[in-house]
Formats: sequence, structure tokens, C-alpha cells
Amino acid sequence: MKPLTVKNLTMITAGNLVQGSEEVLIQHGAYRLKQVKKPNTALFTGIRIVDWKSLESFYPLVLVTDRTYSRNEVPRQITIIKVTDTDDSYWKFVQFYRSQFNIPIVAITGTSGKTTTKEMIKHLLSAEKNVTATTLSSNSRTASLQYLLSIEDETQAAVFETAVGSPGDVRTAGKYFKPTIGIITNIGAHHLNYCKTLEGYIQAKAEMLDIIQPNGTLILNAEDVNTQKIDLSRFQGHIIKVGKHISCDYIASNIRYDKNGMLFNLYHKGKGYEIFVPGFGEHQVYNALAAIAAVCEMGMAIPQAAKQLQSFRHLNKQLQLFEGINHCMLLDDTWSITTTSLEAALKVLTALGEGKKKVAVIGTITDLGSWGYIIHEQAGELIHRIGVDVLVTIGEHARIMADHAIDLGLSSPVYTFKNSTLAYKLLQEIVDKNTIVLIKGDMYSEEVHKLAAELIIKKSFPSE
Repeated sequence: MKPLTVKNLTMITAGNLVQGSEEVLIQHGAYRLKQVKKPNTALFTGIRIVDWKSLESFYPLVLVTDRTYSRNEVPRQITIIKVTDTDDSYWKFVQFYRSQFNIPIVAITGTSGKTTTKEMIKHLLSAEKNVTATTLSSNSRTASLQYLLSIEDETQAAVFETAVGSPGDVRTAGKYFKPTIGIITNIGAHHLNYCKTLEGYIQAKAEMLDIIQPNGTLILNAEDVNTQKIDLSRFQGHIIKVGKHISCDYIASNIRYDKNGMLFNLYHKGKGYEIFVPGFGEHQVYNALAAIAAVCEMGMAIPQAAKQLQSFRHLNKQLQLFEGINHCMLLDDTWSITTTSLEAALKVLTALGEGKKKVAVIGTITDLGSWGYIIHEQAGELIHRIGVDVLVTIGEHARIMADHAIDLGLSSPVYTFKNSTLAYKLLQEIVDKNTIVLIKGDMYSEEVHKLAAELIIKKSFPSE
């Protein structure tokens, strides 16, 4: 955080200093007690009862509050700024802090690919800029303040992932970050327990259009069906479309698998470039297109971006290739699961598994609420359409996709288990060096993660 004094903060919040010195330096911010982790923190709260003794190690502490405390209720070591409304003062502070920096800020949302795209952009920019970004996929609304405060005088660009747990989340993130560039990677079906309907979820993602700064840039996957449903007429900035169609601003063609990643030809403004992106699957090409478009908007040349992209390291548990039990090929994709990412993973399984027995081990899709049955049936449709040689599901809800795939005519052997123990025993019997196994689930599924760990024999595959 760029430091400021209590005197500065008192002016920003239109408050009154009622206890302590105006010369105290503020180096951190918090609006919840559990966010106070270091001395010199400004805490915005209206909580009446606080265990001040538990916070002694964090003194000096600055309290910004609309509450009136009685004499000696708050230790003298704590500076108090009295404000009319704590919430309003907090947002005044946020607005002030963001206004100090005139730098490119990228906000990314999407059902899948947002973390990878964010990490790609960070990696590309780091070749020549000081960049701050969200940590892996940690993107909850409660973390936004800390990410904003990670912008300092030395920061030249920032890249933030904005999740959608419920409507309003992207708009709230926009109040913190005020992005100059916004990216929607794709829109599948997720978080329907809060967004209620797919249309509601699409509109929650479309909040991105409202938070980009005037004359800013919106980057879209032109071929994503649900993204095409967004009404773009209200967006007054610059729109960049990426995809395979000739109408796109960044066009990918001749997409092909290569050792450890994907090769494709990129066409932009009449010029062509050959691009290698680490990580398997056509979805990685779309991630790379969005990342390259974003950094080009910030002034980086495509040849430089292409060279830097070659050293990108794709994320753990996202279609990582290992040697598994009985010398099989193992694709660990247990970071998250949606129908969008499942389709991408099954396509990678098909491409890498040519000439091999293809086994898919799939866990439950979470955060669906009352849509759980329908979305698992849609997953079954994907499995039937793309095809596997053996299907294994783990979990009660995952069984729905197995049953539906069978109902649609999947003739391959299908096994359904409640836990990973019997699944492991089965895989021991049916896989060998001529087998490729995809294990797909999310970070919250202990059974799927346990099975993935048991299946991995070596942290690489002989062909790598």
C-alpha cells in the first residue's frame, strides 16, 4: 500500500480525529477484524464489542468508525477517526486510493479460463513491467481491498480476476479496481445456486460492461454462444473480439497439438505470427488470444508477447500430464469442473488419446443449487457426444451424468462409485501403458483429489 497519514485519512473520509496523533502512518487497510494482520492498519468498522487485547500486537492501529465509544472503552494506543457513516467513509477511502494510479488495470471474468488468462497476462507483462495481480484463483469479494492496496508507486500494471458467486459481484469488484480493460473468457453454467437461471448468470457476467472505464476496452471470445447473448449496445468503449472467425480482431487458425502445448497461427491487422502456448487444448488458444490482445492494448508487440508466452508455466491440476499407475498417461484436471471445462478436457483426452484406450474419471459439479440434475444431465450429453472408452464417476450427483450418457446410447463400460477406494482398485485392473486417463473434478472434492494423488507415479511423462 502507498502509505498515508492519519491526517490524510481524516480529510479523505471527512472525519474528526477524536483520539491519537494525526502523524501516525497508515500502511494497510481492513474492514473486518480478521483482516487486521499487521501494525499501522486502518480498520473501518462499526462493531461495538471488540477484544482489543487480542489486537495489541498490531498497534499502532487506526479505527475509522461512526460509533461513539465511552471514555476508556478503546485503548489510548488506538487512533480513532469519527465519521458520519463508516460504510460511506470506507468507499471514499477506496475511491481515493484507486484515483492515485493512472495505470492499465485488467479485470477478467468467465466460467473457465479466467485464472489461466490472468496468469498469462501477468507473465507476458512481467518481461518489462512491475505487475500486481490476484493470487492464483483467490478472487472473493472480501479479498478485493487487499488486491487494490497491492498497487503501489512502483506498480506499472495490474491484473485482477473477478469471480461471480452471485449477481453484483463483478460490479462490486469494479468499484475497487475501475479496470481500463475487461475480459470475458466464456460463459457456461455455474453458480446457479445464487444466479438462479442461466440468463441471470449471463447478466451477472455482463456486469463487466458497466465497470470498464470510459474509452476502455472489452475483450470477448466471439465464438462463445452465451457471450453472444450479451447486449453490447450499452458499452461505449472499444470492443475486441478473439476467435477463429475471419471477422475477429485476433484470429487463430491452423490450431494443432505439439509437444507440451498448442501451436497456432495468429492473424492481426493483416499480419501473421506463429504462436506456441504451453498447455493442451483449443481452450488454451482462446486464453492466449485474450492475453495477447490485452497486452497489445498496453503497447506490447505481438512478437515479443509470443516469445514471452513460450516460457509460461500452466497451472497445477489443470490438464497436467503425468505418468500414472501401470505406466498409463494421466491427465490431472482437478482444479475445477463446469460443463465448459469438462467439454474442453474431454476434447484433450480425445486428441492425446488417439490410438489409446481413453478412460474418463469424473466427479460432481458443484454450486448448481436446484439446477444440479439438469447440468449433470448436460454433462452426460457431452460424454456421449465426445465419447470415451470407459467412464468412471465418483459421487452421488456424478452418477446422474453416467446414467444419462447410458440413456443416450453410450455403449462403453460405465462404473459409478460413491468414493475413490473402489475406483482405484478398478483402475489398477483396467489401465496399462496403452491407456490415457482423465481425472476431472474440483478443488473441493476430497475423494477426487485423493484418487488423483494415488494415480500419479511420476511428475512427468516419458514423452515430455
